[in-house]
Amino acid sequence: MSKSEENSYGAQDQVTEQVTELVDVRWHAAAVDRDQRETSAGHRGCVIWFTGLSGSGKSTLANEVDKQLHARGYRSFVLDGDNVRHGLNASPDLLESTHGKPFANRFGLGFGSEDRKENIRRIGAVAELFTQAGIITLTAFISPYRRDREAVRKMLSEKDFVEVYVKAPLAVCESRDPKGLYKKARAGEIKGFTGIDDPYEEPEKAEITIESEKNSPPVLATQVLVWLERAGVIPIRES
Repeated sequence: MSKSEENSYGAQDQVTEQVTELVDVRWHAAAVDRDQRETSAGHRGCVIWFTGLSGSGKSTLANEVDKQLHARGYRSFVLDGDNVRHGLNASPDLLESTHGKPFANRFGLGFGSEDRKENIRRIGAVAELFTQAGIITLTAFISPYRRDREAVRKMLSEKDFVEVYVKAPLAVCESRDPKGLYKKARAGEIKGFTGIDDPYEEPEKAEITIESEKNSPPVLATQVLVWLERAGVIPIRES
C-alpha cells in the first residue's frame, strides 16, 4: 500500500469517527405511555435512592423493601452497587479480557471521584428509564457526594426521586464490615475508601432517614413503605 493510500485510509477512519459522533439522536415516544403503565401496575413509578456508608445496611434494606413491595403485587427492582459493577459499570480490569485494553480504559469505571460521578450518572439514567416504565426502582449505592445525588434528582421529575439516608455510625459499619473492606482500608491496602480517607457527605434534605442499627430490616422496610403510602406512590394498605 502506498503512502498516499495509507493517508487516504487514515483520513477515512477519522471522517467515519467524526460522522459517528455527529449522528442525530432523537427521543422516540413509546406506544404505551407512563400513565398507562402506572395504571396497570396500580402504583406510581419512582426512584428510591438508598445512600450511606459501606456496611450501613443499604442493600439489605433495599432488598427488604423490594420483598415487601413484591408481596403486595407491585413492580419493583433493586439496582445494587456491587451488581452493576459486574456489567454496566464494570472496572477496566473486568472489561480488558473481553473487550481489550483501549475499550476498557475508555469505558471502565474505577472508584476515583470522576469515575464515581459517572457511575452514579449511568445508574440515574437507567433508573429514570425504569421510572418511565412505572417501576419502583430501588438503588443501593454509597454515592458519597451530594453533587452526584443531586444530579440524579435533577434528572428526574418532581416527586420521582426519594432519597433514603441509611444512617449508621462508622464504628457500627466497621464492626459489620461484610466484605472486609474497612480492615483493608485501615491497613492501607485500599486508598480513597469512603469514611476512612475519603469523605461521605451526608444528605441535607433526604426524604427519609433510617437509623439502621436501631431496628430489624423488616421493621425499617415497613417504615419506608408507610412513607410511600403517605406520598401517594403506592396505595394505602387497609388494616
